[in-house]
Amino acid sequence: MKAWVCENPVGVEALQWRDVPAPPLGAGQIRVAIRAASLNFPDLLIVQNKYQMKPPLPFVPGTEFSGVVTEVGDGATGFAVGQRVAAFGGLGGFATEVCIPAALAMPLPDAFSFEDAAAFICTYATSHHALMDRGALQAGETVLILGAAGGVGTAALQIAKAAGARVIAAAGSDAKCAACKALGADATINYATQNLRDELKALTDGKGPDVIYDPVGGDLAEAAFRSIAWRGRHLVIGFAQGSIPALPLNLALLKGASLVGVFWGEFAKREPGRNARMLAELAGWYATSRIKPVLDRALPMAELPAAFARMAAREVVGKVVLTNREA
Repeated sequence: MKAWVCENPVGVEALQWRDVPAPPLGAGQIRVAIRAASLNFPDLLIVQNKYQMKPPLPFVPGTEFSGVVTEVGDGATGFAVGQRVAAFGGLGGFATEVCIPAALAMPLPDAFSFEDAAAFICTYATSHHALMDRGALQAGETVLILGAAGGVGTAALQIAKAAGARVIAAAGSDAKCAACKALGADATINYATQNLRDELKALTDGKGPDVIYDPVGGDLAEAAFRSIAWRGRHLVIGFAQGSIPALPLNLALLKGASLVGVFWGEFAKREPGRNARMLAELAGWYATSRIKPVLDRALPMAELPAAFARMAAREVVGKVVLTNREA
C-alpha cells in the first residue's frame, strides 16, 4: 500500500508519499480500501505539531475518509466485505488503505458518493451538534456564521437553513460571500472590507444575532460577541485565524449571553447513542437533498501538498477531497 508518512512534524514539506507495509488487522477492526479522503483544518495542524493530539512517530495523517471494506476482524460486527463506509478515524486517511475500529465507521447508502461521504462526517456532525444541541437553535432565529465559506461553515449554513433560521454568512472575500449567497445565505458580510459590528447592527435592526457560529476566533470573536442578541449563544468551534481570543466576561453578563464550547469528537465518545442518531438524521437530510457537501475540488491522493497549499492560502470554498483510483 502507499501512504503519506510523517516522520517529523515540521510541516507539509516533510511528508513523504511512499510504499509502506499494510497495517495489521486487530480485533474489532475493519480494513478499508480508501476511495476518497478530505482535508480538515486539524490535518494541517497535526503535521505542524500544533494540534492537541500528538501521535507517536511516524504516523499517517488524514482524519476523514470513505471507501470499501476489504476485511473484517474478529468481533467487528455489523460490517461485511464489499460494504461501502465512511469514517472519521483520526489518522490514516491519506493512504490507499487503513484499519480502524468498526465502531468509527458509518455504513453508506448506495446513493452517497465516496467524495461527498469523505467530506461529510466531521463538518456536518460538528455543525449539527453545535447549532442544534449546544446552541438550541430555533426556527426564525438569526445565525451569524463566521468563516462561512469553509468546510464547517458551509455545513453550518445548510443546517441552519434546514432548521428554519435566518443566516448571515461572514467570509473574507466577495467571491466567498457570493458562494455563501448561492448556498442560501440571507445576507453576507465581507469582514475583510466591511466593519462586522456595523453590518450586524444594520442587518438585525440593532438586535444582533441570536446564535454565533465561530470556527475562526482571533479578533473577529470579540467584535461578534459584542454584537450578540439578548440571551444569545456564542458557539466556540475552533480558532482557524490562529489566535485564541480573550473575551471580556462582562459582555456575557450585560447581554445575558452564553459562551458555549463545542467539541464534537468528545461528544461522540461520551454520548455514542446520541451521536449515532444525529448521524442517521444527517444521512436522511442528505438523501432528501436538504444538505450536500460543498466540494472545492477533487485531486489525486498523490497531490496532497497542493491541497494543503490551497488550504493554507485560505482559497478553499467548502472542502478539498483527495481520491484514489479504484483498482
